[in-house]
Amino acid sequence: MSDSIKQMMQEIGQRARQASRAMARASSERKNQALLYIAQFIREQALEIEKVNHVDVERAKANGQDAAFIDRLTMTPKTIESMALGLEQIATLEDPIGKITTLQKQASGIELGQMRVPLGVIGIIYESRPNVTIDAAALCLKSGNAVILRGGSEAIDSNTLLATMIQEGLKAANLPIDAVQVVTTTDRSAVGEMITMTQYIDVIVPRGGKSLIARLMAEARVPMIKHLDGICHTYIDADADIAMAIKVCDNAKTQRYAPCNAMETLLVNKAIAPKVLPPLCKIYQDKGVELRVDSLTRQTLESAGFQNLVEATEEDWQTEYLAPILSIKTVADIDEAMNHIEQYGSKHTDAIITNNKAQADRFLREVDSASVMVNASTRFADGFEYGLGAEIGISNDKLHARGPVGLDGLTSLKYIVMGHGEIRT
Repeated sequence: MSDSIKQMMQEIGQRARQASRAMARASSERKNQALLYIAQFIREQALEIEKVNHVDVERAKANGQDAAFIDRLTMTPKTIESMALGLEQIATLEDPIGKITTLQKQASGIELGQMRVPLGVIGIIYESRPNVTIDAAALCLKSGNAVILRGGSEAIDSNTLLATMIQEGLKAANLPIDAVQVVTTTDRSAVGEMITMTQYIDVIVPRGGKSLIARLMAEARVPMIKHLDGICHTYIDADADIAMAIKVCDNAKTQRYAPCNAMETLLVNKAIAPKVLPPLCKIYQDKGVELRVDSLTRQTLESAGFQNLVEATEEDWQTEYLAPILSIKTVADIDEAMNHIEQYGSKHTDAIITNNKAQADRFLREVDSASVMVNASTRFADGFEYGLGAEIGISNDKLHARGPVGLDGLTSLKYIVMGHGEIRT
């Protein structure tokens, strides 16, 4: 690592730590003003955002990036408006900072409670999605944190432009512009420095591919909120409503292929497979989805006249495709389905389609994932859909934060004691 990169990152960290103190005491009104200003600037400069993003997209295409990567990188009028709406929604959310649980009087006379406080300085390391710059900044601002954003080199122009809008919004609301800083170098050594800056950064949130997460897990000294991948399952139970199952499973796979909450493996109870698989798989094939199937599923589909089926391998059950490819397995019962999820799942999001309450309850209790759903598309596992305004990421860890990480996930609790002159005897 060059001395100049190390010095740059140290200076960014110092400024963030200083700004974090101002953010911790900032009023809800001022933080909300900043969010609304940023939304206003995004709308006013939407055409400029598209223009700059086009440069990033064309560079990524020239570098041979795949379709899923390009989809995540591309900013459309719809995604730009979604960013503005997310900012406005976060501004309407209740500010968690400073909330105190009911004070409880102890035998000694002191009153004891807990106060919700910011984590401090949050580092976000992410790839390809420029909207993360806005989503992450907004959630960190509302929760009273400072944030250091290090996006991928492929989105450097988009991220830099969005950062200027964020800082304009902070300035307009009389908040420190160093509360949100974007690392503008594409030098990979900046990441190596960032993940070891324990004196300045309290937590790292990585958002990217498996190689990025694996590297950070191996090298980081700063604690992380993370998920490695999203191998999401839907299990169609024997007692499922067939029309519902078709509608939900179509959406879970084909509404968008690239997000981490898209279904990658479909599990179908053998009792209902002959009724639900042919009409559902026709929809998939009509939409160009490649079907990778086990032997029982192949028998069911070939007897219904299907062709162009690919034999599923052991690797398929372990793969997050983020593409129009779906693995399908026919299972004997809910136990085999849950065993499959336990063995191959990534603890991200898994769903059951059933009208049997006992089966639904078992699935909810026994499937060990951050989001577990009944009769709903896995595509709902999202901060915006969960009413969090946006998400800084999804965690499949069990400590501190789990699932889509919104405002509360970016805070901690500290004990507060209100005394009246008591002393310990």
